Amino acid sequence: MNATTPQLRSPLRTFAQQLSSTRRGARLGRLLTYEQLRSWEVSPTVTERAEQIVAELAANAVLHGRVQGRDFRLAFTLDHPAAGVLRIAVTDARGDRLPTALTEFVTPHDSETGRGLLLVTALADRWGTEPYPPGGKTVWAELSLGPSEPRQPND
Repeated sequence: MNATTPQLRSPLRTFAQQLSSTRRGARLGRLLTYEQLRSWEVSPTVTERAEQIVAELAANAVLHGRVQGRDFRLAFTLDHPAAGVLRIAVTDARGDRLPTALTEFVTPHDSETGRGLLLVTALADRWGTEPYPPGGKTVWAELSLGPSEPRQPND
């Protein structure tokens, strides 16, 4: 008799938090990212990348996606703690303001702002946007949890 042991899927871990659409809310999002990923025992390299991505996406939600009296939402999904994918999602209330495609993106060299999505592109394995009905949008980024080596940006 040949018996096989059923394979249990690793647990899906999730985290979500509403944050005020202020600079303080954006900073709190970054701090929460560090604490949550540390508690899930995500590698320091992935955690550092995630912190930077959250900092940029939260800042964009506060600066470009803000609607008076409405918060933004920070969420993480970790599909497999050992070798899966961490998905970061930041949802704001401005579905009419989608991020500019990077092919159309031009920032003056002396500008102190305007490079956030370039950083997200360099740090994330993939990113994109999706509508969040009735009038918002979600900007998401995914990080693979493979080897803990630093990821080299695309040249």
